[in-house]
Amino acid sequence: MEIIIEKGCGLDVHKETVVGCIMGTGIKKEVRTYTAMTNDLLRLKGWLQEAGVTHVAMESTGVYWKPVFNILEDHFEVILVNARHVKNVPGRKTDVQDSEWLCRLLRSGLLRGSFIPPRGIRELRDLTRYKRKLIQTIVAEKQRVEKVLEDANIKLSSIASDTFGASGKKIIEELMRGKLEAEEMAELSKGRLRQKRENLKEALVGEVREHHKFMIKVSLKHIRAMEKILLGVERKIREKMERDYKEEDQLLQTLPGVKENASTVIAEIGVNMDIFPDEMHLTSWAGMSPGNNESAGKKKPGSTTYGNKCLKAILTEFAWVASRMKDTYLRSKYHSLVGRRGKKRTLVALGHKILIMCYHILKYKRPYKELGVDYLDQRRKDKITRSYIKRLNHLGYEVTLREAA
Repeated sequence: MEIIIEKGCGLDVHKETVVGCIMGTGIKKEVRTYTAMTNDLLRLKGWLQEAGVTHVAMESTGVYWKPVFNILEDHFEVILVNARHVKNVPGRKTDVQDSEWLCRLLRSGLLRGSFIPPRGIRELRDLTRYKRKLIQTIVAEKQRVEKVLEDANIKLSSIASDTFGASGKKIIEELMRGKLEAEEMAELSKGRLRQKRENLKEALVGEVREHHKFMIKVSLKHIRAMEKILLGVERKIREKMERDYKEEDQLLQTLPGVKENASTVIAEIGVNMDIFPDEMHLTSWAGMSPGNNESAGKKKPGSTTYGNKCLKAILTEFAWVASRMKDTYLRSKYHSLVGRRGKKRTLVALGHKILIMCYHILKYKRPYKELGVDYLDQRRKDKITRSYIKRLNHLGYEVTLREAA
């Protein structure tokens, strides 16, 4: 194989050890093992600097690569590679051989590095992903409260659309005190729920025992604690966005369905789109593009590729919100696809479009331009007209077209 990089190093990273192999012009192949402790990683850095190594390659093993990357990123060009792309010959796998194989591939220019955003984006990513986990925890705890209420024969969730809305919270607090009757608790309802007071009276008749009260109180305490932490995390995200990414945040919020969640997109893909050659590379990296599945000249359906799970989830949420917004291009695109592709595939296709829009907004620093709900109809006007004429002719009608005034 042709040698492209003169002096390189391959690292096989584990939780407790790091095995390194260096090769290159004027270097005798050498393999050393270090622990994953910071002082030993500093010794690893010194060894590489003494040998004149310029490039380092390592596999993305869980989170164990991060301490090594933190030490080496400022002094070498570090390439983080997908373990599926660098498999060695079966039956010849050891830590030493893995590091040597990585080094050989690195020097031959056969490794493709993963996208590692700058430190500021990585910190924002930690915050947004933790925020998402907190929200999931709060939702799970609220569902647990609803489950306990069902066990106590309280059917509040069957009447109220939001069990933890303004009315629901007051009713649950009174259930914990146990001093009011069902009729009195039903009078605590507000807004549209007051129109269902008679049904609410029936729903609040149950058998709330001390066990139920204890379980609900513990869950409510947990919810309040998580909500307090969530407020702190959201405040930190807002501060970081205002300080570092205010312009990009405002531009992305012009997209339908994104709103205040623009920080999540920035945290996952960054703000420098020059890293991706074009929008298709970005959608492929995110796992929002279908894969290729062709054999013997026949193309078969290909599912979306494995990519950034967090980004895929948030893009699907954006697509669902955008599909329900009136008078938008994305809504009309959703309805044009959902009949023949189904809801799930259509949401992925819509998320794919939203990601492409994000790419162009961030690359050219321009806000989203709404095309309008009739954009697709105008673009395919002749095709739609021919289709309807053909159907009417099939039903036995003669059609004469005339432009409306």
